[in-house]
Amino acid sequence: MPAQLLISNADARRLFLERHALSMAASPEFCADRTLALVKHLGFVQLDSINTVERAHHMILFSRAPGYSREHLADLHHERRDLFENWTHDASLIPMEFYPHWRHRFAATKARIAENPRWQERIGPEGEKTIRDIRKRIRRNGPVMARDFEDKGKGSWWGWGPSKTALETLWRTGELAIARREGFEKVYDLAERVIPEDIRRERPSLTASTDFLCREALARLGFATPQEIAAFWKLVPIERAKTWAAKALKRGDIVEVSVEDATGERRKALALPDIEAHIAEAPEPPATLRFLSPFDPAIRDRARALRLFGFDYRIEVFVPEKKRRYGYYVLPLLEGDRFIGRADVKAHRAEGRLEIKGFWSEPGIKLTKAREAGIRRALTGLARFTGTPEIDADAALRRARAG
Repeated sequence: MPAQLLISNADARRLFLERHALSMAASPEFCADRTLALVKHLGFVQLDSINTVERAHHMILFSRAPGYSREHLADLHHERRDLFENWTHDASLIPMEFYPHWRHRFAATKARIAENPRWQERIGPEGEKTIRDIRKRIRRNGPVMARDFEDKGKGSWWGWGPSKTALETLWRTGELAIARREGFEKVYDLAERVIPEDIRRERPSLTASTDFLCREALARLGFATPQEIAAFWKLVPIERAKTWAAKALKRGDIVEVSVEDATGERRKALALPDIEAHIAEAPEPPATLRFLSPFDPAIRDRARALRLFGFDYRIEVFVPEKKRRYGYYVLPLLEGDRFIGRADVKAHRAEGRLEIKGFWSEPGIKLTKAREAGIRRALTGLARFTGTPEIDADAALRRARAG
């Protein structure tokens, strides 16, 4: 039996960043086709409504491709139908060819909704009639938005009333699809009008979908545990991912490796058999500084970011202001293969001003003149993208220099 491959921390970082498209050479030239290729490389791009700096889906793509334009994503989703919207760990835009593997989620969701008393409370005592009426209305009159209905809900769940709950039921179980977003609001239509017919005809088995989803997750992570594989798409339960891994190991479809973390400790993981070739081919990430979204896939798994990079990051959006350690919307700062700091940033669009409310260097990182110049270049690019050309960073950087 060959010796288990040991992946050094430096190689692990380099491969991980390449797998997350953070080793791409910056190019001012970008187009919808290249945006689609980038989303496919990542597997999906998360949608999020928070617009403090820039919405997550746009920020994730911009941080990898400065030439990215918001219109690219809209074109791919709304017009070309190269992407569909559904759930991974959160609402996401996903390559259209992956849609058949979401059918198993639709069936599982339908069963969960039927047994969820809170969902049934939201849809009301005439839930079946509400669903029938909405189905009939969309088929007859075309796409709708939740705002088209007057029966608003109360309290939590974003004010969901019976009609909104019915729309979400039909979407999450695959009968409807999201045709587009308007002002970040979903526009619902029949799936048959949104999803291409040849895609809708595909019916992969649960075994085939499990194999596809686990293998593709592992390919995009580079190396992972069964738990991390299951968490990637959030479509495969952990126990099923463990079973898949055990069988794939026995067949020789995957291999076990040892990955060195930032402290020098080693942790077992799984990888595809050509892992050594991918490590050899993975380029060094560019030294150019770049800010990432708090929802960036490279840091979504906080424990993994801490192990691999020694970077302890938490989103504090939902933390009461007085209890926050850093700030409301804090962007991690990547330099080469390491995180060197974080900044609390806010885009004041009406004023055309990008405010850096605070900046914190990571332990052992000095804010040299060269590094500060790199930070300012990164802020200039971000300001250009967010339409806030005036950069208000002097006070925050002065405080950071003073320690």
